Amino acid sequence: MKTPAFSSDELTVVSEVPNMFGGPPIAVYKTPVTAKQAVRALYGKAPVWQVMTALGTEAHIFNPSCYPDNVARASVFDATVVPGVSNQSGGKDMFGVEWEYIPAAMGCMVRPGKPFITDASELSEKVVWPDMDSWDWAGCQQLNKGYFREDTAYCTMLLNGYFERLISLMEFEGAILALSDEDQQDDIRVFFDKLTDFYIALCDKHLTYFPEIDNFVLHDDWAAQKDTFFSPALCREMIVPYMKRLTDFVHSKGRYIELHSCGNNIKQVPNMIAAGFDSWCPQGINDVEKIYDLYGDQLILGTQPRHYDVDASSEQEQREAARNYADTYCRPDKPSFLSMHACLPKNLLTPAFREELYKQSRINYAR
Repeated sequence: MKTPAFSSDELTVVSEVPNMFGGPPIAVYKTPVTAKQAVRALYGKAPVWQVMTALGTEAHIFNPSCYPDNVARASVFDATVVPGVSNQSGGKDMFGVEWEYIPAAMGCMVRPGKPFITDASELSEKVVWPDMDSWDWAGCQQLNKGYFREDTAYCTMLLNGYFERLISLMEFEGAILALSDEDQQDDIRVFFDKLTDFYIALCDKHLTYFPEIDNFVLHDDWAAQKDTFFSPALCREMIVPYMKRLTDFVHSKGRYIELHSCGNNIKQVPNMIAAGFDSWCPQGINDVEKIYDLYGDQLILGTQPRHYDVDASSEQEQREAARNYADTYCRPDKPSFLSMHACLPKNLLTPAFREELYKQSRINYAR
């Protein structure tokens, strides 16, 4: 799709949507294509404007309640719940591991001290593989008939990727040791291979009942604040090949897939690319500008403006900040998206910033 030229009448506000991060409602402009088309255009490397995926006005999360991990992780986002109110349950995930909701963290974790297994050799003996056909997909489909809008993109999270799944079964210390222990690696390879088959079938099941899904987000944290949990070489050997099979399948269905991976992961970006992911949204602890300069032509990155004092800034300064951000990251040869981290902890996206960013990104991307 050729990116249409910007027209000033696009700044006409046609509606407003609630701001889930607080603050004033978000204006929806008279855009030349729908939000769904804009998200797909981004992933097709023909961006129209700077979208915010997953948690923006262009895209919404869809995590159906029939998938046990969504319930266990308090991450159901569908027509059956009110987010932040009725999805704070916790419970057993699809492998029978119990997760507990922690209000202070607004999320769930496995209670430490009693790992499901202590050695990877137990994976084949103790892990009971879920029967996804027994989940009520048809009933969930019926409940969500009114959830989807034709003009909105939808992303579905695959919680607990590969290393995270291992952590849930073995706790962190056991998982990190097993991943690098030659005596346990073969058992992990067998498990990851079967897990990939399962995830492929799981994605296929989602798309069978919910064809409105545009992309998946696989969660697999690889790093802490200062450095990665394991070397790039170990990741390349033990994780990347299995992820590549999964991403190849998603692409074969005409969909896209993002890696959600917290921590300082600059060393692992080549592995994200090798694994076939379309995008990654790095936390602010990463040198995002450096990552963008090095890899922005190979991986669509979630980027954010340089910090500025919103309360002390005039409208003109806010607009200047938006233009500076757009000129840094809104390049047709290296498209990016607006990171949700721009909203936290201080929402930098004022109404003036948003309007100026829309305008400048439209101009830049149409070049």
